[in-house]
Amino acid sequence: MKRSTLVISLALAGLLLAGAGYLLGRASGSGHDMPAPAAERKILYWHDPMVPGHRFDKPGKSPFMDMQLEPVYADEAGGQAGVQISPGLQQNLGLRTAVVRKTELAPSFDAVGTVQFDERQQLVVQTRVAGYVERLAVRAPMERVSRGQTLATVFAPEWLGPQNEWLALRRAGVAPELVEAARERLRALSIPDALVRQSEAAGTAQARFTLSAPAGGVVAELGVREGVAVTPGMTLFRIAGLDKVWAVAEVPEAQAVRLARGQKVRAVLQADGTQAFAGELKELLPQVKADTRTLQARFEVDNRAGRLVPGMLLRLQVAGASAARLLVPSEALIRTGTRAVALVRTAPGAFEPRELKLGAELGEQFEVLDGLHEGEEVVVSGQFLVDSEARLKSVLGAMNAASGAAP
Repeated sequence: MKRSTLVISLALAGLLLAGAGYLLGRASGSGHDMPAPAAERKILYWHDPMVPGHRFDKPGKSPFMDMQLEPVYADEAGGQAGVQISPGLQQNLGLRTAVVRKTELAPSFDAVGTVQFDERQQLVVQTRVAGYVERLAVRAPMERVSRGQTLATVFAPEWLGPQNEWLALRRAGVAPELVEAARERLRALSIPDALVRQSEAAGTAQARFTLSAPAGGVVAELGVREGVAVTPGMTLFRIAGLDKVWAVAEVPEAQAVRLARGQKVRAVLQADGTQAFAGELKELLPQVKADTRTLQARFEVDNRAGRLVPGMLLRLQVAGASAARLLVPSEALIRTGTRAVALVRTAPGAFEPRELKLGAELGEQFEVLDGLHEGEEVVVSGQFLVDSEARLKSVLGAMNAASGAAP
């Protein structure tokens, strides 16, 4: 009996002590404010992690899966079109960036051209009278000749009669009108003035005349031999000038669209790289070869030194018009077949994808027509891992499906 009474007394004492402690705690805390709740995180949107391309502006149940939509916070997404990568993760990924810069460039490409005669500098030597070649000074094709050099001596018996008639009238002292008419007949027969002066000085008709080279070059065609008969209009010699030559190159169709008449070219001799020549694009022939999809381009090359001859090969370095171009390294591009995307650093640790419109490929760089600005940084190493991180955060996935995003 005494034992049970003692247990009940101890229990009552414990209850009294607990109540006193509670009252003392309320009294000690009545003069202090309660701690403020943590600041709320900003929610950008809600999404279904299994279908990250669709965004919702309020919470609820996913229309795709039997699950609730999850919020995407601003400090997690790095903005509506970006992804946050911590400095430690950047180091682990080996992330490197490059600055997009404008560079003054002239697009160029190389082609191989074959040296040919410039057909615009070719001259034909003919005779306008029937006769015979008495002496031939140039006896083989491709011989070099200079301006005024003797090519052949021709005997033309048909010129004897008109000259004798003119000389007889002069000696007879007839009216000047008759003498002048006879002189005009000599001109109509294409008798050279030099030959008429020789006849006047000698007092007898001259029928032998000399054919001279009208310009310097090489005899590209020799149409006569010594002692053969010639007829009016017959081509005796064809002389090709060498002051300027053509370099004819096969240009791919894709590069031909960048060519324009008047473009400068630097021609280097294939056999000797130390010999260079200046040239200019004169003609782009309007015909595409169906088998090779190339066009023929004619470049006029300066050859006043005479070091180039037909058949030689030239390496042509064609330069386009110089212009300031915005360039991005090719290793910074993520190609999807239909698009080109680059990851741009927008803030320390923050990156966003940009769809680019590309221009010409210039070596290991691409010209950017739209999507980037000068001075921005693009990821050139580890961008595929950042791309995967962005897809996990529904950035690039939302970009692909933005047109079908739910309001």
